[in-house]
Amino acid sequence: MNYPDNKHIDTHDLLFIGVLNDIKKSKTALQPLFEAFTNALEAIKIRQKDEENVEGNITIQIRATEIIGGGSEFDSLIIKDNGIGFNDKEFRRFNIFKDFTKGYKNLGSGRIQYAHYFDNTVIHSIYNENGKSFEREFIVSKKDSFLNHNAIVYNKFLKETQHSNVGTSISFNTLLENSNIYNTLNQDTLKDALLERYIHYFCYNKNSLPVINIQFYIQSILQGESKIENTDIPQIDKKDTIKIKYYKIAADGKSIEHSDKEETFEIDAFKINANILKANDLKLISKGEVVEESSVSLESLSMEDRIKGFKYLFLVSSEYIDARDTNIRGELKIPDKESFTKNTSLFTQEEIICEDIQSNVNNAINKMYPEIEEVKQKHDKQLEELKNMFLLDDDTAKSINISINDNESKILEKFYEAEAKKTAKVDASIKESVDRLNQLDTTSENYAEALKKEVETLVKAIPLQNKTSLTHYVARRKLVLDLFDRILKKNLDVQNQGSREMDEALIHNLLFQQSAGNPENSDLWIISEDFIYFKGSSEKKLSELKIDGEKVFKEKFTEEEETYLSSLRENRKIKRPDVLLFPSEGKCIIIEFKAPDVNTSDHLTQIDFYANLIRNYSEDKFQITTFYGYLIGENIEPRDVLGRVSRYEHSYHFDYLFRPSENVIGFDGRSNGSIYSEVIKYTTLLERARLRNKIFIDKLNSI
Repeated sequence: MNYPDNKHIDTHDLLFIGVLNDIKKSKTALQPLFEAFTNALEAIKIRQKDEENVEGNITIQIRATEIIGGGSEFDSLIIKDNGIGFNDKEFRRFNIFKDFTKGYKNLGSGRIQYAHYFDNTVIHSIYNENGKSFEREFIVSKKDSFLNHNAIVYNKFLKETQHSNVGTSISFNTLLENSNIYNTLNQDTLKDALLERYIHYFCYNKNSLPVINIQFYIQSILQGESKIENTDIPQIDKKDTIKIKYYKIAADGKSIEHSDKEETFEIDAFKINANILKANDLKLISKGEVVEESSVSLESLSMEDRIKGFKYLFLVSSEYIDARDTNIRGELKIPDKESFTKNTSLFTQEEIICEDIQSNVNNAINKMYPEIEEVKQKHDKQLEELKNMFLLDDDTAKSINISINDNESKILEKFYEAEAKKTAKVDASIKESVDRLNQLDTTSENYAEALKKEVETLVKAIPLQNKTSLTHYVARRKLVLDLFDRILKKNLDVQNQGSREMDEALIHNLLFQQSAGNPENSDLWIISEDFIYFKGSSEKKLSELKIDGEKVFKEKFTEEEETYLSSLRENRKIKRPDVLLFPSEGKCIIIEFKAPDVNTSDHLTQIDFYANLIRNYSEDKFQITTFYGYLIGENIEPRDVLGRVSRYEHSYHFDYLFRPSENVIGFDGRSNGSIYSEVIKYTTLLERARLRNKIFIDKLNSI
């Protein structure tokens, strides 16, 4: 069939506007380049079969323009090869959509991607036929001027030529949409992309590959050049072959079952230095190329895992995968179990499903490399630790898809999203029950039965809702206690270079943020559950201390009082107790924290001193007479405590020291107050709090 020069090549058996809508733009930005590169490899192989001593050669030129202010922007890309060229047979095949004469693996849809991505693609080719040389040039585009002729190809010319340099040049010009992928292309990034995409083909054709040269130009000036060498292509470390059975629709027409038919799958394993291979991965191979997106993934290794300095790549190929490729090369039509069961009309009578490929391939991988199975067990253990730490529900875990590549934050996000959906369903169920109250009729014969039914529905829903809220509450407390434990053991990164003041600040801020004024938002429950319900403040100057917005400390003092408060070059009005709480009128709780490595006994009188200042120098309306003091540290030697203040007693059962009521002396006519004090270890508080929280956890697990 001869095509006239300077004419669009139209067709009468299909509408190209419909074809362009049917065959979507590939999600892989470099797909047009990959299509052309694949064609170049095939064209060289065809020529090498017909001619001897032909060394294949592919040159790719990336051309960019300079941007004012620095950098460059993609302009065009040219792929040149010395393959067989576009002779009449190849050109005729190019112009017949879905031509299968080249084999079922080639559906002739690559040119559609040319049109989707570029304003125009110019193909120039020289070929030999019947002892003569011919030169052909044509253009691919989906511009209106093409589609108005129901065409995407414009035949520019075909003529006899004296040139003997057989081959094809494909020039992709003017991206239809700006692309960061293309704007970052250079000789190195494109080389990496080709190695990743064609690793399977390169490995199997390592000794017969054409010379592949990549050049990067800015303003027509060569900036860099790179070649794909044999040394760039990794060696296959191990190979395995597995058989996977097909599924068929069962006799009931609703379920599926394995058939006797099976397919062979090849697994090529690469063990590559972790500094070279970016990530562990499992890829399907279709027609010699890596499939960019598939539902099959590596189960035992995350992308970041390395074993003795190595990462792993697994490539899976099969005639079955090739046969399931679609018009968009690399997008596979392989069903999962659910879609095959529900949409039998979309698939053949027998199919292999994704889940079987996933499980069979990963099982084979674990047998090929026992060390990988050990890593999987480590990940499983980490997941269990996470579930225990945050009280994550096993049923929820089974309902969500947790990938080996999910970090802890992502896993928790998936858990909470799933639980939020469950809570929403519970809320909806409760609302439905309440709404149905309008339908009840107390005079009806079945009123009692109907009411009982609604009550049962509501009773079932409410505990589920409450359990979710309580789980988050208890899980948060568990996390705080674990953090408290790490601070005491000096396991936090910030403690590596910190001083004892840092340790004390970490504990203080964990229990009650410094300068905060709302105990309800604190974690003082670790000391006592009641403390979070009292008014109070943290690290407030006595002169700035307020209750219900009113200052506690006096603003005007007698001359004698002023003399005392500033004596010995001290300003006692700006003393800062760590925590002050006011449970009720006339009462005050004073808490002091000491760094874990400080001898707490050296500070036994500090709380008494603060109590005396508050008793004597607060406003008359705040007659605080009863004090409770808690001195908390870790280095506590009972004999030091008893040797300094003999009134302390040792509570052997609860592992703390206490002092019964002691006077707080009143001056200038004020009556004496009283103070009860305890000296207690952080670890004792931690142990008690963990025990209390465990009671909640046990209750949750029994719901």
